[in-house]
Amino acid sequence: MNKTETKGIGKLLGIWHKFREKHPGKAEFFVFFMLSNGITVIQLILMPLLKALFEHTSLLNITFQIGQIGSNLDGSPYFMFDYAAGGLDSGGGGGLAYFLAVQITLAIAQVINFFAQRNITFKSTGKIWTAAGWYVIAYILITIGAAVLQGFYKAPIYELLINTWGLGKTGETLADLITMLINGAVSFWVYYPILKVIFKQKPGTK
Repeated sequence: MNKTETKGIGKLLGIWHKFREKHPGKAEFFVFFMLSNGITVIQLILMPLLKALFEHTSLLNITFQIGQIGSNLDGSPYFMFDYAAGGLDSGGGGGLAYFLAVQITLAIAQVINFFAQRNITFKSTGKIWTAAGWYVIAYILITIGAAVLQGFYKAPIYELLINTWGLGKTGETLADLITMLINGAVSFWVYYPILKVIFKQKPGTK
């Protein structure tokens, strides 16, 4: 790195530090936004890879449906987690393979998110185990809420891209990305106010 590049980076850092001092709330939200987008990219890469890996196992043919909370308009049971056996391109729900791909991806992403947001965005000095406990509770509740919401858009998106538009496997991959983006967007707006409460600083620290 030459002197010109070093000076340029130093100037940008100076502008950032001034902005952060003048607008701490906006700076905090900006850092949260950038980190969240980075973690979403990780999910967009990891989930299709895990899904492709698990689809080559017997997990694809194991139905995973739990948490019935009523019925669909056609009278069929509505499940919070609804992953019928069989591939999505053949009318199935992805089975246990899809469920594990999604949940393992989310778990890895949230571990990264916890430490990144705690240490970089909020610079928390509170007890890490207390924060981790509340974070896990928030993660479980948000995961359940997102699963209920997914029941309304998952099937139509896959049906549209795979069958209606006739995109086959390409449509399935696009649907994977869209559902992860929707899930990421929901998590983004729900997590920010929660993390502001969880990641506190001890009095007298900065």
